[in-house]
Amino acid sequence: MLPSDFPLGTIVAFGGGDDDVLLVQLCALLPSPALPVEIITTASRDVAATAAAYEQALRELGCQQVHHLAIDEHHPADHPATLRRLHQAALVFFTGGDQERITDFLADTEFLRVLRHRFQTDAAFLVAGTSAGAAALPAYMLVGGQGWRALRKGGIEVLPGLGLLPHLLIDQHFVERSRFGRLAHALLAHAHCLGLGVGEETGIIIRQGQQAEVFGYGQVVVLDGQHLHSHNLEQIEQGEPVSMLNLHVHVLVQGQVLDIRASEVRKV
Repeated sequence: MLPSDFPLGTIVAFGGGDDDVLLVQLCALLPSPALPVEIITTASRDVAATAAAYEQALRELGCQQVHHLAIDEHHPADHPATLRRLHQAALVFFTGGDQERITDFLADTEFLRVLRHRFQTDAAFLVAGTSAGAAALPAYMLVGGQGWRALRKGGIEVLPGLGLLPHLLIDQHFVERSRFGRLAHALLAHAHCLGLGVGEETGIIIRQGQQAEVFGYGQVVVLDGQHLHSHNLEQIEQGEPVSMLNLHVHVLVQGQVLDIRASEVRKV
């Protein structure tokens, strides 16, 4: 069952690829172009170039206060100036790369506590992520599992995420990298979750943890395991093939909305 105390904030999760449509969407969601935007490049190995590209793109779209908020080996998440900027930000945007770096540097920090609190209580607060930045947003994130191996026991790896969306699993580059198997497998261990497989150049806007609106040029694949009535995961050995019955699947495109509570789809 989903909790009654849904968060007030908004999440934007993007599947990666060309993210022009994402940046336009983020600017449209900001209540005012004068509000502060913080770009977090922790997942990236090319921090300077990534930050500069996003800063320039968002400024060209009209955002007036766009800054790079460095959190890495040399910039601790709980530095007072970093926490002050988090408290003031209207939008926090996690870029792509390696999602494990995001959780490595944010786990058990005051920064993460503040991020969660603001998302839970501030209706004007936006959190966004692309690619790895999107995958890290829920309570759990997929970090391993490719091809046919993902549908064998032990063929995937799921680690703790940032915990903003406790009842969702988000996988990125979903259609392009054939990740259906690993997301379906992950639902066996996290049956209380819905799986959202977000394709490239495609995103979802999740408002108050309840309504997920699709935008962009591709698809979002929804895997719903709440009706599963049989699987073999507990009976098989490592490396053996996984079986599951009655997995529900939706394939959504721009203009469709998923009711997360009921796992039902409608048009905007």
